Amino acid sequence: MKYIILIFLVILVNESLAQYPNIMITNTGSPNEPSICMNPKNTNQIVAGSNLNFYYYSTNGGYSWTKATLTSSYSVWGDPALTVDTAGNFYYGHLTNPSSSYFIDRIVVQKSTNGGMNWDNGAYAGFIPPKQQDKEWLCVDPATNNIYMTWTQFDSYGSSNPADSSVILFSKSTNAGASWTTVKRINKIAGDCVDEDNTVEGAVPCVGPNGQIYTSWSGPLGIVMNMSTNMGETWLPMERFVTTQPEGWDYSIPGIYRANGLPVTACDISNGPYRGNIYINWTDQRNGPADTDVWLIKSTDGGLTWGTVKRVNDDPPGKQQFFTWMTVDQTNGYLYFVFYDRRNYSNNQTDVYMAMSSNGGETFVNFKVSESPFTPSSGVFFGDYTNVTAHDGKVRPIWTRLNSGSLSLHTAIVDFVMGITQVSSSIPDNYKLYDNYPNPFNPSTRIKFDIAKANATFTLYPVSMIIYDANGKEIQKLFEANVLPGTYEVEWNATEFSTGAYYCKLTAPGYSESKLMILIK
Repeated sequence: MKYIILIFLVILVNESLAQYPNIMITNTGSPNEPSICMNPKNTNQIVAGSNLNFYYYSTNGGYSWTKATLTSSYSVWGDPALTVDTAGNFYYGHLTNPSSSYFIDRIVVQKSTNGGMNWDNGAYAGFIPPKQQDKEWLCVDPATNNIYMTWTQFDSYGSSNPADSSVILFSKSTNAGASWTTVKRINKIAGDCVDEDNTVEGAVPCVGPNGQIYTSWSGPLGIVMNMSTNMGETWLPMERFVTTQPEGWDYSIPGIYRANGLPVTACDISNGPYRGNIYINWTDQRNGPADTDVWLIKSTDGGLTWGTVKRVNDDPPGKQQFFTWMTVDQTNGYLYFVFYDRRNYSNNQTDVYMAMSSNGGETFVNFKVSESPFTPSSGVFFGDYTNVTAHDGKVRPIWTRLNSGSLSLHTAIVDFVMGITQVSSSIPDNYKLYDNYPNPFNPSTRIKFDIAKANATFTLYPVSMIIYDANGKEIQKLFEANVLPGTYEVEWNATEFSTGAYYCKLTAPGYSESKLMILIK
């Protein structure tokens, strides 16, 4: 691969240090079970949600946030799930608990047309009283703008009566959330209603490159999946077995009120080399109750067959990793995971880690994103999931942490530069901009530079590289990003420019240097 993402440099940094700035979204309202979504058309626009009825929006890429309370005449009762359509409209799915009706009697989806600042009253799916609707998730088909949603229906939530069952339902909106179709049941094998291992839950839908809809869930058979090739009109008559989930999806983690390993399904619809791959990510305790791990399995043939299970966390056996989520950067097919991690401690102290795969889920690089650990309490509910969103190298995880008995919601600024190559694993003593080569050149040249660990204030260094013409006019910004100390190389392709003298300027904290370059055509 010509360009190597900067994430691989994390192995050079001591794992006790935070590599990415942490942003506290809120520390009020006991937020938990967060969801987050970035607008691909404007990555500065990010929306998040948390239990029970909060939403947050950012207009500057997640550096600052505004918090508000979501309201609807149907009521708002947790399980936030966010997605965004091709026009940049955001959708917030959630449960309900109306005083005039049944508990969690439907799934409501509310729409924002202004980046999450305001929301409509919403439209609903799955109103089938007295049955109860739970654990919904949404996705958008970028080719049609259809919104797809899957969730679990309980005959009677929490019931151990063998006559009561749980099933997986599907509905879609073809009019930008104004209404939702009559529900379809998409599983053959029902679960129980106990809300434990034999309940069917965790249906997260995704779209394939030709409009397919895929979703998987956990239950009495392990992890299974179903699919539709006609926009959800029909589904396979029987769900397909994917893999076992040893010890089930409902398990215990010390210090956590409730934990689960429900699956997350995603598909690569980028134009990258792994287009069409379907991925399922989950956690389980196949290696024992003291060694929960993060797992991935993939299909490269549209869900017909599934490969081997791969361990995502790369620490030695024996520590806890839990509450995973996964997303695909649809500009290049890179996979990003977020999860809680206790690899660095012998007690219940907990970090937040991420993992990345640039080769279709074959290998993973792990890196810590939380600035400091926290210690959860089993008396405090964290919800059932974390979340992560990514587009074009901009990645925003979201998680809940506990400090002094108070819950807070956090993200991290995880930005990667996609056009820079690492050329040395050693950390330079000083900043340096090297002469470009070749020079003179036509039409492209490479520029090497050193970023030193020269300022104790920075873990990541804000660096930019700009090209100027002979008159000192800026003509192109090659990149502007936060980078780790190291030696890099970047290519400048000057196809669109004329013969002449140009200057390359590198700027970093307390440093600026320019070099003359000659383009001859």
